[in-house]
Amino acid sequence: MPPPITPDHAREMVHGALRKAAPGADLDNLEDHEEFREALELDSLDFLNFVEALGNTAGTRIDEDDYDKLTTTASAVEFLTALPS
Repeated sequence: MPPPITPDHAREMVHGALRKAAPGADLDNLEDHEEFREALELDSLDFLNFVEALGNTAGTRIDEDDYDKLTTTASAVEFLTALPS
């Protein structure tokens, strides 16, 4: 059984997935509660690429019902840290 995901590890996972979906995005200025689809100008395909990359990194399937939990870095970290280990 894998260990639980820590908030710091979750944040790294989110930023890594965002970098894959939007190469060159300025994540240094992205606030934790800022909606990254708007801030990084992600279109629907970019967002789906982000979700896929995040799910692959986390080792879990992310369903469409969970997309609303992945709108900000803070909400995505909360989602990841709540995953069962």
